[in-house]
Amino acid sequence: MSFTIAIVGRPNVGKSTLFNRLVGKRIALVDDQPGVTRDRREGTGRLGDLDFTVIDTAGFEEAAIESLAGRMRAQTETAMAQADAILFLIDARAGLTPMDRAFAAAVRKIGRPVVLVANKSEGRQASSGVYEAFGLGLGEPVGVSAEHGEGLSDLYDALREALPEETRAAAAATKAEVLAEREAKFLAREAKAAGEEPVDPGAPTRPIRMAVVGRPNAGKSTLINRLLGTDRLLTGPEAGITRDAIAVDLDWGGRAFQVHDTAGMRRKSKIDDKLEKMSVSDGLEAIRFAEVVVLLMDATAPFEEQDLRIADLVEREGRALVLGLSKWDLAEGEAGALTRLRDEVGYRLPQLAGLPVVAVSGLTGAGLDRLMQAVIDIHAIWNRRIATHALNRWLDGAIGAHPPPAVSGRRLKLNYITQPKARPPSFVVFCTRADAVPESYKRYLINGLRESFDLPGTPIRLTLREKNNPYATRAKGR
Repeated sequence: MSFTIAIVGRPNVGKSTLFNRLVGKRIALVDDQPGVTRDRREGTGRLGDLDFTVIDTAGFEEAAIESLAGRMRAQTETAMAQADAILFLIDARAGLTPMDRAFAAAVRKIGRPVVLVANKSEGRQASSGVYEAFGLGLGEPVGVSAEHGEGLSDLYDALREALPEETRAAAAATKAEVLAEREAKFLAREAKAAGEEPVDPGAPTRPIRMAVVGRPNAGKSTLINRLLGTDRLLTGPEAGITRDAIAVDLDWGGRAFQVHDTAGMRRKSKIDDKLEKMSVSDGLEAIRFAEVVVLLMDATAPFEEQDLRIADLVEREGRALVLGLSKWDLAEGEAGALTRLRDEVGYRLPQLAGLPVVAVSGLTGAGLDRLMQAVIDIHAIWNRRIATHALNRWLDGAIGAHPPPAVSGRRLKLNYITQPKARPPSFVVFCTRADAVPESYKRYLINGLRESFDLPGTPIRLTLREKNNPYATRAKGR
């Protein structure tokens, strides 16, 4: 990206709504109550021919540094220091408030170009608030409606005026990217027409998508901050600080990751707050988007029912899973504790036999190398493909050791097996009377695949399919 802008303002002026409008997706949580956003969230925004990085921030509040509101303000100040320009939002309908004036003074001290944005300016009742914004001394206000997409052309002009060199370079870069994309699509069509597989030798290795999930106050944000080596995410002793699923880029040992921090997931029956429901829904979406999920389980209170529910959800979604025993610095004093917990994982999560279990501490940094290596290893297993001839040799041996049972006096026949896809490893067994094969025999086959082809800890999908009967359409008696 050629430049970065930070969206700032007091609570409930529409910062997240404008952020969603600029990035073109509803990825930031939005609600009528103030203070929804806590962590700063980054995204790729587009306005006309400009591509840029946009940062959504928490609402500005006067508070003690050690308090939650004070830590949120520190995150906002960090975002302003990183930005090339600042979009300072006010609520045109509410008019100026003392908090707006205090925040305007703080923004002025940063020394960055400021674009004053009067949000919620649709309708006549907002016109007085737009004119009142001149009193902040931050230049001419730009009236917009982030909710309805009005005034964005004026915002575009204001950005070009505030950052003339950066926006000129951004427009040129965007044009070059569009031309390169068109050329790549043309080459792909040509290669497909010629029967060739299009290859882009210059394409970088795609990052591993990873989500960190768990119950509230399991240490998810603290762990990610330790991996990043900076206080990127808001942390503290209070449970439920994280609300949005925040994505951050991480380079670990030369391997790229995109890590999603998520809100703590409580039992569904205990959730009655609308905002918490939105936060959990955001976390579930992060699980579906991820390739590898790290489930952090508090080592001081392991194997709560909710931990097992989350693990089962990850398995049903078909994602690779790594179990992290968080806060290990508080539990490692007991002799043999890790071995005992690993044995208990095999008993409580038999559907994920061989699940990697790593003891970690976000506070001290212990176990982080082992955790990330486990993520890389399970990602490779999750992507593994097995040759058809090897699968069928295994199937012959499995049937010979334990033939399928007879149903209604007729023996079931398993003819052959193939793997149509990975991510997770998925297998199809062609057989007779697929609906009559008992679940116990399916589990026998799955466990055999896991053990014989070294597929520990990853979900395995096994489908039984009947072969087409070539005589089914012939008339009877012929």
